[in-house]
Amino acid sequence: MTNGLEVDLDLIRKYDVPGPRYTSYPTAPHFRDDIDSQRVMEAIEQNNQSAGPVSLYFHIPFCQTLCWYCGCTTVIGKNPERTNPYLESLKQEMQRKSQWLHPDRQVVQIHFGGGTPTYLKPEQIRWLGEQIHELFNVADDAEIAVEVDPRRLTEEHVRALVDAGFNRASLGVQDNNPKVQKAVNRIQPFEMTKRVAGWLRDAGFGSLNIDLIYGLPHQTVPSFDKTLTEVLELNPDRFAIYTYAHVPWIKPAQKLLEGEALPGPEEKLAMQKQIIERLTSEGYDYIGMDHYAREDNELARARKQGTLRRNFQGYSTEAGVDIYAFGMSGISQIGGLYLQNPKELHPYQEEVQKRDFPVYRACVLNEDDEIRRQWIMRLMCHARVEFDEMSEQLGVDVADYFAEGLQQLRPMEEDGLVELDDQGITVTDRGRLLLRNICMPFDAYLEGGQERYSRTV
Repeated sequence: MTNGLEVDLDLIRKYDVPGPRYTSYPTAPHFRDDIDSQRVMEAIEQNNQSAGPVSLYFHIPFCQTLCWYCGCTTVIGKNPERTNPYLESLKQEMQRKSQWLHPDRQVVQIHFGGGTPTYLKPEQIRWLGEQIHELFNVADDAEIAVEVDPRRLTEEHVRALVDAGFNRASLGVQDNNPKVQKAVNRIQPFEMTKRVAGWLRDAGFGSLNIDLIYGLPHQTVPSFDKTLTEVLELNPDRFAIYTYAHVPWIKPAQKLLEGEALPGPEEKLAMQKQIIERLTSEGYDYIGMDHYAREDNELARARKQGTLRRNFQGYSTEAGVDIYAFGMSGISQIGGLYLQNPKELHPYQEEVQKRDFPVYRACVLNEDDEIRRQWIMRLMCHARVEFDEMSEQLGVDVADYFAEGLQQLRPMEEDGLVELDDQGITVTDRGRLLLRNICMPFDAYLEGGQERYSRTV
């Protein structure tokens, strides 16, 4: 056991307001559908004049059943035949996009998200892995990660993942309590999770992440602590522990939870305090924004070394890496571009037939966007921001450029979230729990639009 972070609930209550998660800047609600296609393609061509590293994201949207809390973009049903046309669309999208890449660009990261990537059959996983390695220059030491649903995983799936090059896995757990699982339509006994974790470890997976959610029906501080105790037995390398966002106007299935015993705000705050204090006392570093990593894990090392970055998958170890996304709703980040694929299955498949980049919405960053993006991402990922260094990097006097935002940080300084001096900003341990709030004064798009976001704690 090590000394962990202490959580001040009064402070958390004070700063519990709606705000962005800053997986991008500008954030996704500000992407536009009136796209200048020529400008987009010119920017992609310009970006590929150099041979920088690249990350690939594949969205596999299929799930057999719907978990009623889910906020992801999914396709629900038990008909596996729908996956073959989708895989063919992925192949065609890869073929089209790979032609735009500089021939010397190396793929250093690959991530399969969902939905449920392991909805695919083992032979489909192997086939998709082969297509990726044929079409892209995948580095020998690339991080290749997959989100796993233990409920329908077999040992053959694990062998197929190894054959396809996967070396990291994230297990969807959410909660081990049977009453909670029944309420959210996700029955997954802990013994099942434990068995799958064992298979992955035995197969040589170098990193294991556990996904949990707090704020679900029937959860209490004692019940969630029991879940933490159980999953800690698996010795995961990382945790991603999210607060449940109840948005039935966006995800109608969540209305099914309204008759259940959803924890109130005070109970959720108490669970958050319990999670942070327990995991940081158990040897996990609080990376920020729901993420924890063992102190010897590469994610914790990246935070200390200044190479941590934030993207649509959360926190990552590679700074300065473009992301090419494949599949419905996938979001690419290519230089000063964000490009989102069509969010529905058939429009995505139709658009792949027509153009190299099947764009549904996009954002082309202007000069102010670029400056604010780098500033906000530095705050999200590093405990210290030096004014001189950032001024040189951004080509502006940041103390002057961000004078209004820095003034808005003064109350946070009084509350011990940040320390301000003539040289820069230091985010304190208390402040790391409220990173979204610290970044919001520098967001030029926020005024009058906070209500569209989830709450910051």
